[in-house]
Amino acid sequence: MTDRPSSSALSQPFPPTRWSLVLTACQGSHPESASALETICRLYWYPLYAYARQSGQSPSDAQDVTQEFFRLFLEKNWLRDVDRNRGRLRSFLITALKRFMANEWRRVTAQKRGHSQPHFSIDTAFAESRYASQSGDQFAADEIFDREWALKLLELTLERLESEFQLSGKAADFFVLKDFLAVSHANIDYDRAAGRLGQSEGATRVAVHRLRKRFRELYREEVAQTLPKGEDLEAELRYLAGVLVRA
Repeated sequence: MTDRPSSSALSQPFPPTRWSLVLTACQGSHPESASALETICRLYWYPLYAYARQSGQSPSDAQDVTQEFFRLFLEKNWLRDVDRNRGRLRSFLITALKRFMANEWRRVTAQKRGHSQPHFSIDTAFAESRYASQSGDQFAADEIFDREWALKLLELTLERLESEFQLSGKAADFFVLKDFLAVSHANIDYDRAAGRLGQSEGATRVAVHRLRKRFRELYREEVAQTLPKGEDLEAELRYLAGVLVRA
C-alpha cells in the first residue's frame, strides 16, 4: 500500500466531506464504514507521526506509535461516540493520540510485537525526510502537529485543484500555473508564462487570477470540512495562517 495519493486517485471526484467520512465510520454496520476509517487514517497520519517524533520518539518508535494508534483506532472504533458538534477533527485526533501515548502505548510496547499486522504502511523514509526538513528544536510537539495539519490541508487543496484541471483536460496548464500560487502578483513573469501556455499575456493574467481564486475557495472548503457545525471558519483560517507564518 502507499500512503500518498496516486495519480489515479486525483482524477476521481472529490470524496464526501471529512466529517461525513467520520460519521460513516461511526456506523459499524455501514458497508463503507471500514473504508471510511481507513481513509481518515491515510489522510492524517503524518501530522500524528510528526507529533510523536517531536515528543521524543525515535523514527521506528514513531512509526510503531502511529501504526498501533490507527490499528486500535480502527479495531476499537474510537469514533463510535464522536459527534461533529463536539469539536474540530484536528483537536479530536491529537487528543486521542495523546491519550493513547499516555495510557496504552507503554502497555502495548510491553507486549510481544508482531501479533497483528498494521492496517496501512508508513513510508518512513518519506516521513523522516519531511520531518528533518521541517522540524526544529524551537517548536513544541503541539506546534509541530498544528503546522503539519495546516500543511496537509494545503496539500489536499492542491490535489483537488489539480484534479479539476485534469478532469477538464488542462493538466499541462496546471503544471505551469501552480507555481504562481505562492508568488506575489508583482513577481509573476506573465510574459514568460504566456509563452509556456501558448496564449496571450492578458489571458494568462486571467488564468492566474482564476487559479488563485479557486485555490482560496477550495482551501476554505477543506478547512470547513474539519470543523464542527457552527464553528467560526474565519477564526480557524486565521489560526492556521498564523501557524504557517510561525513555521
